[in-house]
Amino acid sequence: MGQILGSYNARNVDLYMDDKPTFDPQAGFPFERKQREMIAKEEDLISAKIPPSKRDYCAHFLLEYQVCRYKNMPMVYKCAHEKHNYLNCEQQDYVLRMKEFERERRLRLREQRLVGAA
Repeated sequence: MGQILGSYNARNVDLYMDDKPTFDPQAGFPFERKQREMIAKEEDLISAKIPPSKRDYCAHFLLEYQVCRYKNMPMVYKCAHEKHNYLNCEQQDYVLRMKEFERERRLRLREQRLVGAA
């Protein structure tokens, strides 16, 4: 059983953190949503010794930050811009994942209401 994430209402629809989306990602949107892509290449992440837990959609910013730290080692304060870009990307990624989680929860609740009404 996966880890429960979200509010108490997420438990009512049997929604867990590791669950894959069960609904069409385009459903309910009047425009075409583009799928997210990894910008950093796996070989680059391996050669930079980025741990698997950090290999997400923001890994290319982490690579830039690590390169900057390597070049400016005693004076890592010069990499504040790269660090800010990475942390900002991580925060935006978190918000997007929470929005997708909430969308999944609401669609499951809607499905339960429609099945119960029929």
